[in-house]
This record gives sequence, structure tokens and C-alpha cells, in this order.
Amino acid sequence: MATSSGWSSDPTDSIDVRAPPLIEKYNHATMESSVSTSEASRCIATVYGYPRQGADRVLKKVTEAYWAGAMDAEELLTATRELRRQRLIEMRDAGLGEIPSNDFSLYDHVLDTSVMLGAIPERHRNAVTDSGTPAGRLDRYFAMARGTDVIAPMEMTKWFDTNYHFLVPELEPGTSFCLDASKPLEEFRDARELGIITRPVILGPVSYLLLSKPAANAPSSFRPIDLLESVLPLYEELLRALHVAGAQWVQLDEPALVTDQSTEVLDCVGETYRRLGRQADRPKILVATYFGRLGDGLATIAETPVDGLAMDFTGAAEVNLNALAEIGGLVGKRLIAGVIDGRNVWATDLTNALGTLVTLLGVGDHVDVAASCSLLHVPLDVHLERHLDPTIAPWLAFARQKLGELTILAKGLSSGREMIAAELDENREHLAQRATSLIVNVDSVRRRSELVSDRDIHRESAYARRRTLQVARLGLPPLPTTTIGSFPQTKRLRQARAAFTAGKSDRDEYEGLIGEEIGEVISLQEALGLDVLVHGEPERNDMVQYFAEQLDGFVTTKSGWVQSYGTRYVRPPIIVGDVSRPHPMTVRWTTFAQGLTSRPVKGMLTGPVTMLAWSFVRDDQPLAETARQVALALRDEVLDLERADVAVIQVDEPALRETLPLRRSDHAAYLQWAVESFRLTTAGVSDATQIHTHMCYAEFGDVLEAITDMDADVISLEAARSDMGIVADLATARYPNEIGPGVWDIHSPRVPSVDEIAERIRLAVSAFPSERLWINPDCGLKTRAYPEVRATLTNLVEAVRRVRAELSPVAGAKDVSK
Repeated sequence: MATSSGWSSDPTDSIDVRAPPLIEKYNHATMESSVSTSEASRCIATVYGYPRQGADRVLKKVTEAYWAGAMDAEELLTATRELRRQRLIEMRDAGLGEIPSNDFSLYDHVLDTSVMLGAIPERHRNAVTDSGTPAGRLDRYFAMARGTDVIAPMEMTKWFDTNYHFLVPELEPGTSFCLDASKPLEEFRDARELGIITRPVILGPVSYLLLSKPAANAPSSFRPIDLLESVLPLYEELLRALHVAGAQWVQLDEPALVTDQSTEVLDCVGETYRRLGRQADRPKILVATYFGRLGDGLATIAETPVDGLAMDFTGAAEVNLNALAEIGGLVGKRLIAGVIDGRNVWATDLTNALGTLVTLLGVGDHVDVAASCSLLHVPLDVHLERHLDPTIAPWLAFARQKLGELTILAKGLSSGREMIAAELDENREHLAQRATSLIVNVDSVRRRSELVSDRDIHRESAYARRRTLQVARLGLPPLPTTTIGSFPQTKRLRQARAAFTAGKSDRDEYEGLIGEEIGEVISLQEALGLDVLVHGEPERNDMVQYFAEQLDGFVTTKSGWVQSYGTRYVRPPIIVGDVSRPHPMTVRWTTFAQGLTSRPVKGMLTGPVTMLAWSFVRDDQPLAETARQVALALRDEVLDLERADVAVIQVDEPALRETLPLRRSDHAAYLQWAVESFRLTTAGVSDATQIHTHMCYAEFGDVLEAITDMDADVISLEAARSDMGIVADLATARYPNEIGPGVWDIHSPRVPSVDEIAERIRLAVSAFPSERLWINPDCGLKTRAYPEVRATLTNLVEAVRRVRAELSPVAGAKDVSK
């Protein structure tokens, strides 16, 4: 490869181009000489997707206005079309050489794929008539997402190991697919009107089917992947339509390939992309993978006639580099290298990223640069955070800053390192400042973490002994009722918080309102007849942010919104340094609430794994060490609650399953530190103090043993959308402690009847010992309105009353713990 004046004669000058051993024979020329400008000039910057919400969460506001009847369908579609155009212009003006389309969604991209393929559940097809009008189409779409007063929504679960939720497709052998390509075509044509030829993004057929579940009436032997032959003709038809519309490339996302897959599934992948690749009248096909190492799927894809492959070169860089070497590179194919972390907010080490790109030259036909995944998972713009410590702000890169990083790297690889020398120098300076900052490194925290021993992670006695003491202390009836923690936040409360945050009201006025809200929530629960109460969390803006604002080592944002699902957005805190608790965080309001009632009131905390999962974590130390620091801070809070005579303390870990590594070979190490961090948080209390935890919206099968190892006295779990399946799973696993399966899907606005709830309770009682069952909703009630909460909790208490009356002293399932 010829030397270019664009690079120094020594390619290791400021750029680490040392390749893993297996890649050397494919990149030897790159390491012996400088990068040829003619070779590198083809490098462009691109992304796989971009945040949908727009500045100030405009997508949320217009969608909820439509739901409330304050905006009609045409107005909603006009507003969102303008938002899509703004996103396209922003990416174009940032310097991207190729821009995605169809990555936008009114609710969820997997739901969009179901609609595109005509995979609409029968209950939605029958109950919501699609009149062919925009309003008719939208109403059916949102009914699938949210349900209605009379029909349940589709199940929702986590998108791989992220905090994004998707709507799970429901398929059966008789599913009749029918292509509706209007959305990807419309978005492509809208972009073309702006002079932008986009790369449409479509969820690939294999991943779509692997993410699907059998419909309720499907035979037990049915697997959604069995429908591949029925789905592929629709993808062929879609490719033809996009080709006719002028698309030059199409991106088919196959993230399922970074998870463990059988030989049978890999054969399906090979057949799929041989078939699609052989199609003549199609755009070029880019198969996009992300979230980790590709594994055996790499060789499978490389042998097909697709035109390009996108891979993650952040955490999985060396593994994927070696895998490329082992197959002899991507001969004749385009490689898009995800060298910027699309899931975290830290500024990229541009020198190292450029070194990875240099190493990859010659592996494929040519190399382009991208983030490791869609930028859907990060906030929009650091510059909106005007309150941030100016020392910390340069360490961060949100979506807009990542666009800038990508264009810098593309320019450096195309035109020479000296063309970006100033940017590289500035980047190195910021990284060095972060590494040595006293904000990051706190000796006292590190010393405490080093002193943790095995005694700190075990309760004093086994569950059977603890249960005896807790039953005597609490005196609860069979099938005790409770809620998960939060209650609806009223308009008055939200306005008061905004005024207090903006300095327009004083603390006494705001806290007086908090006290009133707690009093009303306690009175409501007593009137409804619940057994174990909560204070409703009116003082909390978010279950993670509230604690992050009070813990040293965290920073929070004002505008760092990230989509969790639909119109639900969160502002993940950022763990910038070593973590500690300077003062109690929850004791005041918990004890205030307990003083209003004779019934037990739960103390409510967010667990260490969830604090990490729903924050942007440090990338400069192992997750296990960060989790231990957070656990020690929370342990101090748990012990303070116990000293305040709080008898029940709930430490929520809804993210335990979602953070599970995608490869089974990585599970054991993760679960060890995840479980230990929970136990470190909770194990210091006495036997008579009851520890609860909560999990929701995930597949729990892979973590049942870990759930047992956590040794919580009571665990509440999402169960309503999955027809109480988790109860039978825990019974089969011989779960020894108490469980609270959710009987109300709180993510839907519908109010379940007494009969419906009672039947779910009966299902639970038939599978698990009734003396170790609690009854509760699936999740916190913050997202619901008070009329729904009152109505459903009234029905829940009445349903429990009925089932209690049906239980004899020996009723219930056999005790599987014996």
C-alpha cells in the first residue's frame, strides 16, 4: 500500500495500530506503511439510527396530545413528519455520508415491523376496525401497543440487554402475512424530497422471528422461526419496492446474531441471506449486527452474497477482529465498523478508535465508520446541559457529539491524521483530565470496598427462621396485598416540583405538599383495604435519578432524555466517579408515612444493579467494582431505615435480567457480582426485618437460580401479560421464599375486572403454596391515573377476598420447598 502525505511515515505515531495476532496477516501492509489516501478516501461516517424524540421531547408531547383528543390524526402525522425531516437535516449537516431512514417510530420499531408484515393479533384485528383512514390505522396501532378498555396490549419486554422495551410479536402457524410497505417507502420519499438518499432500516427476518412469541392458541410445538419461508417473500417484495423508489442500500438489522444461536438458526440465517442476496432487483444489502461479538454468525453472513456487514468494535473489538481474520476477511464486501460506543455517553478515545479503523483497512472491500449501535440509547445533546460542571462536560458525548466524533474519524481515515491533529490533541487532553480527576478517584470509597468480606453478604439466619419472626412481627392475612411503590403523580405535584426546581417556590411550601400527597396515598390504601402500604413516592422524579441526585459520584441531567418505551422517557444519571452516600435519602418520608398508619409501610430503594443498568456507567473500571460501591452506599440507607423501625424494606432490582450478558459464557461472572451486590445491600438487617425485591418486564428463565441466591424474603414480579407463567417457573425451580406475582398490567390503561384478577390469583395458588404468595400489581403506578388506580385496586382487594374465602387450612399447592 502506497504511502500518502496524509499520514506520517510511522503509522504508530499517536495511533495504536497494533493488531491482534490473527489479524496481522490480513493487515500487514497497513502496519508497515502509512494509510493510502486513495484507499481510505472511501470512508464515510454513518449511524444505524438516531434519537426519535427531538428537542424537548416533542414526539412524546404530540403523541400524548393525540391520545388525549387534543390533536387529530392528520395533525399528529404532520408534526411527526416535520420531526423526521429535522432529524434528517441534522444528520446531513453534521457531515454523515450516509443517513438512515425508517429508524423513526411513533411507538416501537418492532411493532412497526409487525404492522409492516401484517402480523396483527386477532384480538386487535377484530376489536379495532382499520377504516383505511389515518385515524383508523393509528387507533389499531396504539391499541396493539397500549391496549384499550376491552382488549389487552401486546406483551412488552426488554430489547436485548438495554433499557429499551419492545412489543413482542405474537405468531401462530396460521399467521397470514401481508406486506404494507407504506411506512419505509414514505420515509424514504420524504428524505428524497430534501435531496437525501437514505439507507432504509428494517428489522431483519431472522431476528424478527426469534424475538416473537407463540400466540396463546398456538400448539406447544410451534416456533416462530418455523414461519421463515412465509416471511421471506415479503422481504423480497419490500426490497423490490425500495429499489424502485431509488434506494441504493438497505439495512437489515440482525442483532439476534450476537446471542447464542443453534446450528439450525445459523442455517436459517444463511438461507435467508443467500436468497435475498441472489435477488436481482434490489438495493445493496447491509446486514447490521450490534451489542457484542458476532461469533459463528460472521462466517455464515460472509458466505452469502450480501453487500456489507456492520459490526461492533467497541467492547467486542478484539474478538470481532480475530473472527474476521479467521474467515479471511470480508472479500468484496463493505464493512461498517462501530468504533464509537452507541450505548454510553463518554467521549471516545479517538486515537484508539482511529487505530482500530486503520487495522481494519484491507479486511473488507472498504471500511466506513459508525457508532456501535443506534444512537437511540443516548440523550440528544450535551450542550443542552448548561448546569453541568464545566470540568465534566468535555468528558461526555451525547448523540450530536457522537456525530461529530464520527465525522472526525472519517476525515482522519480519508485525508490523513494531520488533518485532525488538533481534534486528537484536544481529545487526549480531556481524557487525561478525567483519568486524574479527584471527582473520579476517592480513596476512602476504594478502601471501604476493599474491606468487604463474605460475612457482609449473608443474612444472619436462613429464610425459614426469618419467616417465623417476620410473621409474628407483621401479623398479615393469607395472600397479603401490597403495591410496588409509586402512586400517580398529580398535575399539582408535577407543577409544584417544577416551580421548586426553578426556584419559584420555597422548600417549606413544596415539602408541605409532599406531606399532603403522602397523607392522601396512605388514606386511600387504608380505605381500599391493602395490607402493606407504600408512601407513594411523591418526592421522587424517577426511581434511579432520585437516588443519583443524593449520591456522591453521580451527576444528573436536565434534558438527557432517552426513550424507554412509547412515550415513556427517562434521564439516566451518569456515574462519573467513586460512589458514596453523604446523608440519609429516604428515612424522613418513610417514617412520616409510617406515623400516619398502624399498618406496615415499606421502605423503598432502588437496587445497585438497577442503579447501574439505568445509568450511564463508568467505562474506566469493571462494573463489579462500581456495583460494590453503590451497594455499600445503599447498605447504609437500609440500616438507617431499620434503625427507624421500618419493618419491611423493598430493594428493587428490575434490571437484574436485562443486564445479563447476551452470551451464556459470560453469565456466571455477571450473576456472581450482581447477586453479591444485592446481598451486600440487604444482608446487614436483623432476621425480623423483611426484605422485598421487585423485577418486571423480562424473561426470567435464565436467572431463576440467581433470584433464589439473592435470598430476598419476598420477590414481586411481572406476571399479568405472561399469564402468570413465572409462578409455575418458580415452583418448578423449587423457589423457597415468598413471591408476589403481578395480577394487573399497569402499562395498559384498561381496568381488569374482579373475575379476571381472581382467576389470575387462582392460577398462582394452583402452582405455588398460598402461604408464600403475595398479591400486587406488575409494577409501580406512577404512569397510571388515579381513576384507574382506585378502580383496579378495589377490584384487586375484592378478588383476593374471594380467593381467601375459597382457601381451606390445607388449600393451595404442595409446598415445593420441602
